[in-house]
Amino acid sequence: MSDIVLGTATRQNLLALQQINTNLGTTQNHLATGLAVSSALDDAVKYFQAQGLTDRANDLALRKDSIDQGISTLTAASNATQSAVTVLQQLQGILNSAKTETAAQRASAAKQFSTLAQQFDTLLNDASYQGLNLVNSSSASLTLQFSNSTASKLTIAGQNLLYSKVVTAGKVSKVSNAAKNLVTAGFSNVSNKTSLFDNAFNALQTAIGKVQAAAQSIGGNVTFLQTRLDFTSQYIVTLQGGASKLTVADVNLESTNLVTLQTRQSLAIQSLSIATQSEQAVLRLFR
Repeated sequence: MSDIVLGTATRQNLLALQQINTNLGTTQNHLATGLAVSSALDDAVKYFQAQGLTDRANDLALRKDSIDQGISTLTAASNATQSAVTVLQQLQGILNSAKTETAAQRASAAKQFSTLAQQFDTLLNDASYQGLNLVNSSSASLTLQFSNSTASKLTIAGQNLLYSKVVTAGKVSKVSNAAKNLVTAGFSNVSNKTSLFDNAFNALQTAIGKVQAAAQSIGGNVTFLQTRLDFTSQYIVTLQGGASKLTVADVNLESTNLVTLQTRQSLAIQSLSIATQSEQAVLRLFR
């Protein structure tokens, strides 16, 4: 049994139609998926370049979440320092009033002073975010890694702003002890020593300065992290856009190609039909 041999015209039209159908399938896939490069088989260079950009964007998205959580941690600490300053100012108000009060009134004021001092610590101890408190311990710290491809990171050390550290401790021992003694002994035992109230007031003012300095440092870090967060968000968009430029199909171009290929397909089918009919006409001459 001999093989069937196609005529030159028929063979050429069949090959052309096959190529058109292949291109048509590719174009339809581009329009269906929206991607001109969906695998390494389409274009290995573009595919792996886009994959690298996408992986980088995904890593930064995780870092972005960490930065956002870091901002929340610092915000909790910042809110605590602002409230702590308010409490210290309330304590100063009690001292100022106590200077001109009776012994009974001072006894009541002493209890109020002691309660507020305790609440000062309670407030700071409650300023924890996801288990991290940056205002009640100098051993605590917040470390944020901004990238896995560089050594870019920020470490923020915690500060101990508890009452015993900012009011009754430090080099100004005479002033600090005055504030401590007023609480320990009671205001009624210093009825005529207004200078002690003044010293205690100054000790609280020093404490306010320490807490405000801590608040300023925290606020500066929040501002920086917000800037870093905005940069990371914009960088992610840039990376994703770069990946899209390498892989996303041009819908307008692909639509035009689809119409063109469909037209060429129709013409190729007609040409194949004409070539087949011509060969059949030649065969009829030999009958």
